[in-house]
Amino acid sequence: MKEEKPQMSSSEEDQAQFVKDSALYKEFLAERAEILKHKWIESEKAGKDIGFERALLDWIVTSLQLARATKKGGAHRKVRLLIFSFNAIL
Repeated sequence: MKEEKPQMSSSEEDQAQFVKDSALYKEFLAERAEILKHKWIESEKAGKDIGFERALLDWIVTSLQLARATKKGGAHRKVRLLIFSFNAIL
């Protein structure tokens, strides 16, 4: 059986569209795609599914190390977005 979604008011639809159009949400989607790719690569190396949480934590560590090595300073923002991402997915 298909579960019916509750109807949203036009105000809620506008808010949802605003979020989808935001740069933050687009960055979240891009980072989520990177994490899922990282999960696939690391799972292939391990010969089994490593799970999203492990892939996420490994990706954060790798990203922080890269940011520190290149001294771009974007690591703090990335961690903040990742925490948001992790909570949104769960």
